[in-house]
Amino acid sequence: MFGPSYPIARQGQEQTPLVLRNILSYVSAMSIRPILIHPDPRLKKVCAPVTDISRGLQKLADDMLETMYDAPGIGLAGPQVGKMQRFFVMDVSAKETEPEPRVLINPEITWTSEEVNTYEEGCLSIPGIYENVTRPAMVRMRFLDIDGKQQEEEFGGMAATCAQHELDHLDGKLFIDYLSAIKRGMITKKMKKLKKERSRE
Repeated sequence: MFGPSYPIARQGQEQTPLVLRNILSYVSAMSIRPILIHPDPRLKKVCAPVTDISRGLQKLADDMLETMYDAPGIGLAGPQVGKMQRFFVMDVSAKETEPEPRVLINPEITWTSEEVNTYEEGCLSIPGIYENVTRPAMVRMRFLDIDGKQQEEEFGGMAATCAQHELDHLDGKLFIDYLSAIKRGMITKKMKKLKKERSRE
């Protein structure tokens, strides 16, 4: 997501030169992957669970982090780079701090708060579009980390929104699916036009 996803939300998306230099140092051995743009059909498919945390998957996660930072964004899911596996990367650290890259494999929500938050979300697969989406303010997620160890963690604020946004990607759901049919149609039309323009470049 966020991040632009940036999922998502615009808050804190811009990076300072110093932080960007730190990030680029961290990802120096990684590669930038092309990001799928809506309405690519792969973005609407449910992803299969990860069954093997191989070196290939670890390299893919590294590449996705570099792609996310370069976009720039704060979250990116497997299907957004054409990999139909249940995992995503995220980093919602403040722009003045060191990056805190995360990899969540086979994530599942085990609890959500009754309290909700509304953020202006965006998505790297739907560039330039931002709309308010309301989600639980806190969630607890169970997942495997990049070392294959099971973790369970609570996320709040922007992290909660980002994690939920990215989990939606793994289930073939986009943030615009929370909008009215009319708004979805208008956004889809804009994205189709954008893809045509890019294909001519």
